[in-house]
Amino acid sequence: MTENCVQRFLFDELDVRGAVVRLGSVWQQLLARRDYPAPVVELLGQMSAMAVLLTDNLKQPGRLTIQLRGTGPISLLVIDCSAELNVRCMAQHGAAISDGTLVELLGAGQLMLSLDSPAMRAPYQSIVPLVGNSVAEIFEHYLGQSEQIASRFFLAATATGAAGLFLQKMPSTEPHDADGWARSEALASTVKREELLTVPTEELLTRLFHQENVRVFAARPVSHNVPEDWEKMRNMLRTLGREEVYAAVKRLGEIVIRDDLGNREYRFDKTAIDALFSNTPETPPTVH
Repeated sequence: MTENCVQRFLFDELDVRGAVVRLGSVWQQLLARRDYPAPVVELLGQMSAMAVLLTDNLKQPGRLTIQLRGTGPISLLVIDCSAELNVRCMAQHGAAISDGTLVELLGAGQLMLSLDSPAMRAPYQSIVPLVGNSVAEIFEHYLGQSEQIASRFFLAATATGAAGLFLQKMPSTEPHDADGWARSEALASTVKREELLTVPTEELLTRLFHQENVRVFAARPVSHNVPEDWEKMRNMLRTLGREEVYAAVKRLGEIVIRDDLGNREYRFDKTAIDALFSNTPETPPTVH
């Protein structure tokens, strides 16, 4: 079964389009060493699938960053997806989390969406209240309000995989078939969680829409590739200045910088800090 990819499709006779995304090993890489509770894993996985579907569907290729901020046990969910579908993510949550609805887990909150594209003079940013009882409903409402486009999302996520089915009505849908959108939407809503996570794309589409002529396009790979960037971290420490950095080393024994989105940790001990400032004429402060 193909995984770690997104695949678009089109109902030629209805002018309804969509896509299926399935993440396996990439999703497991995103979760590695994070130890998120199950409710966080599920919401973050659904958002990861959502981000890939939206990024792949952009009119102008670019980097899409999505944040859900809340006042509940889960305070922040962030997904970053590049134009090449390279995904990063992170979450912030309280110590004790139990199963609950999205509203119970996030509380009152907001959706922040930003797009940075070479085709745009400046990054686009939108901040709106959270409206909906699921990740899918939040984005269905957002697209309906911002783009006046009827869309449906069906999402699923576990600790081993994340997947999504996207369906969107096009302006020419009704002239083709007045009942086409309602019919395809109703059929899509019969999809089962396990089917989303395990059934190959073409087989899934055949099961759901066996009476429609579905054209399936080539799959695009999704990745999680975040190389180490030690020089960026060194520059960050240089910006803080010698005095502050050495004071931190003296107090903590070492400096640890956590890149949450990249899921990496950078550690600097006294020797590394000495080397960092060795090109400056000042003598390093003594650290006992």
